[in-house]
Amino acid sequence: MDLLLAFPGILLAIGLIAVRGPGIGSLVTALTLLGWVGFARLARGETQRLARRPFIAAARASGAGPGRVLTRHLLPHLLPPAAVQAAFALGGVIVAEAGLSFLGLGVPPPAATWGGMLREGTQHLFDAPRLTLLPGAAIAATMLGAQWLGEGLGGQEDPVGA
Repeated sequence: MDLLLAFPGILLAIGLIAVRGPGIGSLVTALTLLGWVGFARLARGETQRLARRPFIAAARASGAGPGRVLTRHLLPHLLPPAAVQAAFALGGVIVAEAGLSFLGLGVPPPAATWGGMLREGTQHLFDAPRLTLLPGAAIAATMLGAQWLGEGLGGQEDPVGA
């Protein structure tokens, strides 16, 4: 995980797509291979933190096996931070896809993507600026909405109550 975090993710995605060729399969593969690292680090850290909590010790002392401790005690506490991470990651994935599509490394042109619309809109920047401004505004609004969603989810108290 640390090796993948040491490199800029967009450069690794560009390299992977350049090797595999542009297309939706390459795009999804690149974004997936780079996106799992944050979730894995979060899950590992939260699991280590939760394993030291008294309710886990109490569950083990009452005879709960590892599967029961995982499903009944750990997973309900891991889901809220994972949901916050997913909301924040959504904005990053949208910007990464738009950037790769803008560079011509995303979904091929018959399909409509915001990055592809931006790329095509730059040819008409002076005579029809709306072709660039509207997809850019849609990207910005969606990313801002994902950030607000993540902040809203992160601002809640512990819903499980432990």
